[in-house]
Amino acid sequence: MAYTAELIAEAELLALFNLDNTQEGLKVHHSAAPATVAAAQRLHAKGLISQADGGYLTSLGLDAAEHAQALLRILQPQHA
Repeated sequence: MAYTAELIAEAELLALFNLDNTQEGLKVHHSAAPATVAAAQRLHAKGLISQADGGYLTSLGLDAAEHAQALLRILQPQHA
């Protein structure tokens, strides 16, 4: 499986969620980049977020966001 632009946009959106406060959601405004708006709609269709324009992480979405954010931390260059 290859990383597509769509999957990357979804992972980037999941990375924006605050995992320290699951009561804090996101709002993707209609003026956001079209790729971001579409990513939010796909995440909602997949059952990862509560609303097509953001909202809150579902239980499955929380798992996905934790993994997405962990992957980003692992892949970040180490600063000495």
